[in-house]
Amino acid sequence: MATRAEDPHPVDPSAGTSTTGTGTGTKRPRASAKGEQTRARLLAAARELLAGDGSVPFTTRNVAALGGVTHGMCHYHFQNRTDLIVAVVENIRPEWITPLEEAVAGPGTFAERAERVVAMLAQPEGGDLSRLHSALHWFAAGDERVRESLEAEYRRWRECFVSLFQVLADERGGGFDPRPLGEAAAAGTDGLAAFQSLGARIDSAPVMRALVLGLAAGAA
Repeated sequence: MATRAEDPHPVDPSAGTSTTGTGTGTKRPRASAKGEQTRARLLAAARELLAGDGSVPFTTRNVAALGGVTHGMCHYHFQNRTDLIVAVVENIRPEWITPLEEAVAGPGTFAERAERVVAMLAQPEGGDLSRLHSALHWFAAGDERVRESLEAEYRRWRECFVSLFQVLADERGGGFDPRPLGEAAAAGTDGLAAFQSLGARIDSAPVMRALVLGLAAGAA
């Protein structure tokens, strides 16, 4: 969580204090559910603005207003607009990277894991998530911290495919480098997602299956 630079250990103004558990009656800060709720509201508002039509500028003031939070409280949780965007980058990870990691890490052979990956990627990406990715790429073009944060997420995304082909390499006793194959699969997947974001009618499951299994056959 970002905090103001001049106070490395600030106390959340929405947090209370607790006198239990010390045996002396000394007050001490306690975690604030209200503070977490406020942060969640700000993130939800930030996502809504980023995925919008651009008619409302993405500023911390507008995010605070949409979330029903004071501008000062917004800056308590996020120093500036960049902090807020980076938090959104991390916030959407469970919606596109974590499921892929779980599909690859689950039990089974390469073929079984590959089929799980294909089934997951064949599901259409929600419109909000697609627009969010587009907005994040736009901000990354002009903000180094956003670019670094987004690139780190995409590296994690690509590593899922590398791990998938590592399973194949292990099954075959080595003999090839899984990284180029994994990164080729990731690039193909990104390209397919770009086509679909423009409304292209592509049956993604057979395309993804042909891509992954074709790369696997080439490795043989």
